[in-house]
Amino acid sequence: MQSSNLSGLSIEGIAKSYGATVALERVSIHLAAGQVHALLGENGAGKSTLVKILSGVVRPDTGQMLLDGQTYMPGTILDARARGVATAFQELSLPSNLTVAECLLMPTLRKGRGGLVSARRTVAAAAEILARYDLRSVAPSALISDLSLAERQRVEIVRAFHHADRVLVLDEPTAALSDVTWLFDQIRRATARGIAILYISHRLAEVRSLCPVATVLRNGRSVATVDLRQADDDEIFELMVGHSKASESVRRSRVTVGAPVLEVRGLTTPKLADVSFTIGAGEILGVSALDGQGQRSLFYALAGLEKRLAGEVLVEGRPSRPGKPGDALRDGIGLLPEERKTEGILANLSSASNIVLPILDRIGRRGFVWPALERAAALESARAVELSPRYVSFRIGDLSGGNQQKALLARTMASGARTLLLFDPTRGVDVGTKEAIYAAIQAFADRGGSVLMYSSELPEIVRLADRCLVLYGGRVFTELAGPELEERTMVAALTGYTSAPLARGAAR
Repeated sequence: MQSSNLSGLSIEGIAKSYGATVALERVSIHLAAGQVHALLGENGAGKSTLVKILSGVVRPDTGQMLLDGQTYMPGTILDARARGVATAFQELSLPSNLTVAECLLMPTLRKGRGGLVSARRTVAAAAEILARYDLRSVAPSALISDLSLAERQRVEIVRAFHHADRVLVLDEPTAALSDVTWLFDQIRRATARGIAILYISHRLAEVRSLCPVATVLRNGRSVATVDLRQADDDEIFELMVGHSKASESVRRSRVTVGAPVLEVRGLTTPKLADVSFTIGAGEILGVSALDGQGQRSLFYALAGLEKRLAGEVLVEGRPSRPGKPGDALRDGIGLLPEERKTEGILANLSSASNIVLPILDRIGRRGFVWPALERAAALESARAVELSPRYVSFRIGDLSGGNQQKALLARTMASGARTLLLFDPTRGVDVGTKEAIYAAIQAFADRGGSVLMYSSELPEIVRLADRCLVLYGGRVFTELAGPELEERTMVAALTGYTSAPLARGAAR
C-alpha cells in the first residue's frame, strides 16, 4: 500500500534521558501506513525506550510525533489505544491472575443487567476476538497463569492486534513461538487494512521475509534507514555494532567427555514419560522440541519446581530429590528459567543484588550484606558474561532484556552449580549478547561443568551442543550426535519423523 509522509506515524528527533543516562538521542523514523518497518539494534541501543514512548508508558524529553499528520504524544497506554496505537510487549504484560477474556477486553469488560460486569458476555466477546485472529485453541475463560509461554505470547499479540487501528508495535513477537506462520498471516492481513507496523526482532531472516525497510539504532541514535533488498547481513551488523563482524559463528569443538555428572533414569511427570539421559563433565547436552512437548517440565522437575511421578536423578552418583530450587542448588544444579521477567529478576533491586542472591551467606554477616563485598562478587560474575560494570549498580528492571539475561546467567553461574539447566538462554537478545552468552556457556563446560540447554533456535543447538535430545510427545524421540546433529535432521525429528535410531535411555 502506498502512503504519503502524512499517512502513518512520523517520529522526529525524539530524545529521552534518565538522569545522566541517555537512552535516546535524536531518533527519527517514519512508519508508513500498510507497511512493516523493522527496528534493529543491539540490546541497550534504545529500542525498549522507544517502544515505551510510542506506547504511552513514558514521555520523551524532546522531539515530536505525528500520527496521520496530527500531534501524537500519549500519556498512558490507554491514550495510545484511543488513537489506534497498540503494542505487544517483549516482556509479557498479561496479569497472570486474570482470564484470557479479561486481558483482551480490559478496561471495557462487557456488562449485563444493572451495569454489572457480565462474565458470560465478556467470554463471548473474547471468543469472537480469538476466532477473528485464528486463535480458537485458547479458551477465553482460561487463566493466563495456566497458559504456556507460547500461548501467552499469542494472547498478548492478539490483544495488540485488536486495539491497533492505525499503528501496531511488535516487540520480539516470535521470541516464544516455534512456529511463526500464524503471526505472519496476521501481519499480512493487518497491513492489507492499512495498519503501519513497527517490527522489532533480532532474527534477520524473519525481518527480511516481512519488512522492506529497517531503521538501525545504535547508542540511542537512529544511524540509518536501509532498504533490506539492498543491504546484506554484514552491512546491517556493522550498522548495529559500529564495526564489521569479526568472525562467523564457529561450531563448538568436540570434547572428551568426563565422568557422568547428571544421570536421569525414567523421569516421569504429568507431561513427561520415561525420560533417561546422562551428561558428563565438560559436556553440553542440547534439548530441542516444538512447543508443548515436555521440555519445560523436564527442566523444572530437575530444578525442584515440578512434581515427579517416577524416575531417579543422580548427581555425581548421589540421589537428587529436590522439593524446591534451593534443594537442587545444594545438589549442584542451577536453573536459568524460561521467563526472566516473572521467574528470574527482582526488578526493583540492583543488578548486583540480583546476581549475588545465591551467595548471600558468603558476603554477609548476621543478616547484613556488606555493600563492598556484594559489588566485588557481582563484578566478578558480571565479567564472566561480559555484563558492563556500569550496569551492576543499575536497577535491573531498567536494563534491556539482553542485559537482564546476562545478569541472570551470571547469578546462575555464581551459585557454584556444577550442572546448569539453561532454558532458551538467548531468547530475545541481540547478536552481540548471544556471542557473550555462548562464550560464557562454553567456558563453563571447558572448566568441567555440565550443561543441559533447551533452545528454540536450531542453529544454536548445532553450534553449542555435543549431543541433542529431541523431545516429542513428552518422550525422548531420538538422540542426535556427530554428523546427524544438523538442522535438517533436527527438523525432521521435531515433527516425529527420523531415519535415525531412536534414543534408548542414557545411551551415549
